[in-house]
Amino acid sequence: MKKGILFLMVLLSACSPKKTEQATLPYFDTPDFTPIWLNKNTDAYQNLHTIPAFSFTDQDGNNVSDMTVENKIYVVDFFFTRCGSICPKMTTNMGKVAKAFSKDRNVMMLSHSVTPELDNAMVLKKYAEVKGIKNPNWHLLTGDKKQIYDIARKGYFADNAIGYNKDASEFLHTENFILVDKHRHIRGVYNGTIDFEVDNLVRHIKLLEREAD
Repeated sequence: MKKGILFLMVLLSACSPKKTEQATLPYFDTPDFTPIWLNKNTDAYQNLHTIPAFSFTDQDGNNVSDMTVENKIYVVDFFFTRCGSICPKMTTNMGKVAKAFSKDRNVMMLSHSVTPELDNAMVLKKYAEVKGIKNPNWHLLTGDKKQIYDIARKGYFADNAIGYNKDASEFLHTENFILVDKHRHIRGVYNGTIDFEVDNLVRHIKLLEREAD
C-alpha cells in the first residue's frame, strides 16, 4: 500500500507541467520502506542508510564490487536460474530497463543469484545467452551465499521488514527491484513482475540522472 501511494505521488509530481523540474525521489532508510524526503545539508542525510561494500563475480568471471558502481545509478534484484515462477518475468522486465539505458554507462543492473552454489559464472553465462542479455552494464552475480543474503536483507532491504533478521538458511525469494543512487542510497522499490511499476522505475532513473546533474 505504501509503495502504491509513493508511486502515485511521484508520478503526479513528475507529470505536472509546473513541477516537472522540482520532482524528486524519496530516500528509504528502513526495511519497511517508509519514504522520507531529506535535504542533503542536514544531519539526517549524513546518517542515511548506505549500501555497504561488496564483492561478487559476474557471468564473465569478472569481479563486480562497490567500486564498480561508484558514481553510478544502479538497479538490484535477486533471482536464480532454475526458478520457474517469478524470475522469468523479472528477467524480462529487467531487460526492459537494460534496453532503456543500453547506451548509458551511468546506469547499471546487478542481478544476484540466491543459489550461488548452483549458479556459478559458467551457468550464469549460459543463462545470459539464452535470455539475450547483452547490455555490458547488466551483471549476473554469484559468490558467497552468506554475503549475498546479508547484503540483500541488511543492505538493500530486498526481503522487506519480515526478512531483515533472517539468515542464509532461510531462502530468499523476492520480486523487488531496488533503485540505488550514485551515493549508494536506496531511492525506490518496485515489483519487478508488474509492467507499470517497471515503467515507473525507468522514469525514476531519469529523475535521478537529472538530480545528479
